Amino acid sequence: MPDLLLELFSEEIPARMQARAADDLKRLVTDGLVEAGLTYASAGAFATPRRLVLTLEGLTGESPTTREERRGPRTDAPEKAIEGFLRGAGVTKDQLEVRPDRKGEVYFAVIERPGRPASEIIADVVPQVIRTFPWPKSMRWGAGSLRWVRPLHSILCLLSDEAGSQVVPFAVDGIASGDTTEGHRFMAPGRFSVTNFADYETKLKRAKVILRADERAEHIRHDAEQMAFANGMELVEDTGLLAEVAGLVEWPVVLMGEIEDRFLDLPPEVLQTSMREHQKFFSVRNPKTGRIERFVTVANRETADHGATILAGNQKVLSARLSDAAFFWENDLRVARAGMGDWLDGLKSVTFHAKLGSQAARIDRIAALAREIAPMVGADADMAEEAARIAKADLRSEMVGEFPELQGVMGRYYALAAGRAAEVADAARDHWKPMGQGDEVPTAPVSLAVALADKIDTLTGFWAIDEKPTGSKDPYALRRAALGIVRIVLAGPHRLTLDRFVDAQILRHKIAITRPKVGDDVIDTLEEILGEIAERGVFGAAFKAVTDRLKDKGEAPAEALRSVGDLLPDLSTDLLAFFHDRLKVHLRDEGIRHDVIDAALSKPPTDDLALVVARARALAGFLATPDGENLVQGYRRAANILTQAEEKDGVEYRFGADPKFAETDEERALFKALSEAEAAITPALASEDFAAAMTHMASLRAPIDAFFEAVQVNSDNQVVRRNRLNLLHRIVETCGAVADLSRLEG
Repeated sequence: MPDLLLELFSEEIPARMQARAADDLKRLVTDGLVEAGLTYASAGAFATPRRLVLTLEGLTGESPTTREERRGPRTDAPEKAIEGFLRGAGVTKDQLEVRPDRKGEVYFAVIERPGRPASEIIADVVPQVIRTFPWPKSMRWGAGSLRWVRPLHSILCLLSDEAGSQVVPFAVDGIASGDTTEGHRFMAPGRFSVTNFADYETKLKRAKVILRADERAEHIRHDAEQMAFANGMELVEDTGLLAEVAGLVEWPVVLMGEIEDRFLDLPPEVLQTSMREHQKFFSVRNPKTGRIERFVTVANRETADHGATILAGNQKVLSARLSDAAFFWENDLRVARAGMGDWLDGLKSVTFHAKLGSQAARIDRIAALAREIAPMVGADADMAEEAARIAKADLRSEMVGEFPELQGVMGRYYALAAGRAAEVADAARDHWKPMGQGDEVPTAPVSLAVALADKIDTLTGFWAIDEKPTGSKDPYALRRAALGIVRIVLAGPHRLTLDRFVDAQILRHKIAITRPKVGDDVIDTLEEILGEIAERGVFGAAFKAVTDRLKDKGEAPAEALRSVGDLLPDLSTDLLAFFHDRLKVHLRDEGIRHDVIDAALSKPPTDDLALVVARARALAGFLATPDGENLVQGYRRAANILTQAEEKDGVEYRFGADPKFAETDEERALFKALSEAEAAITPALASEDFAAAMTHMASLRAPIDAFFEAVQVNSDNQVVRRNRLNLLHRIVETCGAVADLSRLEG
């Protein structure tokens, strides 16, 4: 069985496109070959800056001969129907067979397709893949029609086995396939021939090309770490940059340079970001001082002066870049030391969203909410409000204007320069977190309050103007904000119910939106409701309290007030459901089944996410035990009979089970077991020991089974029957006290 080697050699492929392109090449070629009837044992795809490579091992030498029988129309069918069948089957009428059928005779076409050599199939598939390759961006060059990411120079395509190798002949836009390739552009120019993949990889390395991206990355990491260690330094880890640089060079040569003394006092994040974004340099830190003092660059060639000229040029460009950063830093410090007032005033002219007002208005809302959240997370309310008011000031700084990814990081430096408390400065840095899946969550109380307020304000604002994520579209990163809240709530030691804060913040948005459209009386009333939410905890009770006061005064609620009262609860419920969807995603990553999560979400309060998760985790763990199986089986047995009886009778059997109507020992034993279990379950639920509560529930399995074996629920005596059905409801309620077990599958 032959092996295939395919190389597409071109000008430099952007590093960010290489991994995806290698995967696409493997997928498209293998799909085409398999569809044509070939199989293979294994496949590998590789990319360097100048080439995409595919190797297939154990490829079948030819596709199998196939025979297909296709049923056609009846022999007396209209001629046009028969002609259409002939065209579809690719046969002539004299090749058809006539076979008897229940309603007469029908035509059958027997289509035989002989097998084709692998080389012939490859020569069809590969050119089609090249012509339709899904580059994010592509170009044409010269007079040809072919589009490729950069001009394509040559195609190597070989089939090899024990007997030798042969070129698979084809051409794409005048570029004929062959058995030659090129090595490094500068260090090993000129073409050379290869015979198979092993020979290809070996000769490439001799020609100063490392084919495998992971090998190039490991070479860079190892040499950089060794250089740093030899100089008493440590390399700052940057996996994203490492992958990118590995895609920029075919023969990595690691060089270390020094940063001028005048830049060493810049914040390390500024140095690292500037070098990474502008120069693709790695940062090297002095572990004694924590300062970034050196850099590592990766050249694509060896030089006679061991990289001295390359380093000198890089250091000259780096100095110019860092001079800009130092200029931004000094200007920003002047504004920060003056209290950041210019930045805060400037946020009034920065629109956050056309319907949600300016960044300054948004900061006012976040500050008010952070003050309310603060006591719930152990933070000082004044400090939380102060932190919220300055947390976004750095958005107006020159440094963040140049490097947006430093938002928050620079906010902390500027807050400290302004003389703010360390807790306030840390909140400016941490309130953006978590920014992604692997990012840490804030833990300091003030940072927690501001981070939650910021994300809740964002979500409630877009819910208030009905701009929610749809499908895969989420331009304002609302899913990330909701998942961030979920992670913060679950990671923290403090319990937080969301309804109160969601209701308050949606109402703040409604006040801002309706203020230009309604009178001061309505706005005053809405703000009165806002105050009541802080006292009563939820919108519904606050709205009723205020409107009742209006009615006592003989005043009818304005239409705008009624609309807010009707709309806000629905918005709040819908947003809570959005949180639940993110919670499900988070828990599924832990391996908790979706039906278990749904069962836990069925029990109020569902806005206490930590409580929901505790229920779900306890239920998931319990279901994996024999006791868990007992609990579910006992519940289902009672629930099924109860449901059937309620559907048949058209009534609900929900209360009134009385031991005095029990007729058998098993019935009386079940009453006793339920009373004992409930006495143990109630304190367990109160202390949120859900595992203990379910263990007590599972102990009911034996008396429930004994009851069903000895007792006929649907007794002829209607009083007894009704009592027994009410007893089943008591079983269902007791077993479902932790979660709604009817939501479980199976």
